[in-house]
Amino acid sequence: MEYVSLYPHLYGYSMNKHIITEISPLSEKDCLFIVERYKTEFTYPLHNHKEYELNFVENGAGVRRIVGDSVEEIGDYDLVLLCGDNLEHVWEQGSCQSKQIREITIQFSPDLFSNNFIDKKQFTSIRKMLDRAQKGLSFPLHAVMKVYSTIDSLLKGEPGFYQFVKFLTILYELSICDDARTLSSSSFARSKTVSDSRRVQKVEEYINLHYTEEIRLSQLAELTDMTSVSFSRFFKLRTGKSLSDYIIDIRLGHATRQLVDSTKTVAEICYECGFNNLSNFNRIFKKKKGCSPKEFREIYYKKKIFV
Repeated sequence: MEYVSLYPHLYGYSMNKHIITEISPLSEKDCLFIVERYKTEFTYPLHNHKEYELNFVENGAGVRRIVGDSVEEIGDYDLVLLCGDNLEHVWEQGSCQSKQIREITIQFSPDLFSNNFIDKKQFTSIRKMLDRAQKGLSFPLHAVMKVYSTIDSLLKGEPGFYQFVKFLTILYELSICDDARTLSSSSFARSKTVSDSRRVQKVEEYINLHYTEEIRLSQLAELTDMTSVSFSRFFKLRTGKSLSDYIIDIRLGHATRQLVDSTKTVAEICYECGFNNLSNFNRIFKKKKGCSPKEFREIYYKKKIFV
């Protein structure tokens, strides 16, 4: 494990699709790379990397956090786990006035846990958490406070076996938190949804293939050999979302991805992603994302570096 107290502009980077791809100092022989920074502002640009990352921010009320197509203002404490394959993210200054911001970033390799290791029953909750964190995973304050002292202790003493055991403890404690929130939509993060139910998997696969088309409740109920009423109840119980909300979120994820990666007009993206009314698309987008499609594109574009 390696400890660094400097700002990560010392990291290497390369250009990939106009976004900085960070090259982490994490070596093949290291379990973890840990960096602690004290700062008065966030200036590092929108970026991605292949390494998994646990990022902690203290005294950052008002900072704007972007993870995939999630744009949120954080409070005094923020803890996010990122396990997406090159999921774009950044913490930017926003309305934060604090001059005593503290940030701790822990990076670890996706292959740190081999399949044989992570598949052991003792790691079930950690494995499920890492799967969910493909879209970014935000932890509530009570979970942050539970692991705060352990995160802090990682920075003390010599790196070695016991520090890694502490890190495993942090992952486990976070994995048993019931109310951690996923951030980015699966369609934006290009992550596969994971469900224990074969019926739900079948429906999700169908929606992902046909989100540009009109999707009827009766069609999906037929796929699962259920009545429409029973299927609606079943789907919400299993996913935590109504069918209409789920379909909207999938379409919005594809729309936000196109806003970032293409130069198509908002109207073109609206209709290509399955929405049949531009004003309705704008209204839903603002309600779900907190900004208009045009504003969302501007947020991303101003954080990109073009070559």
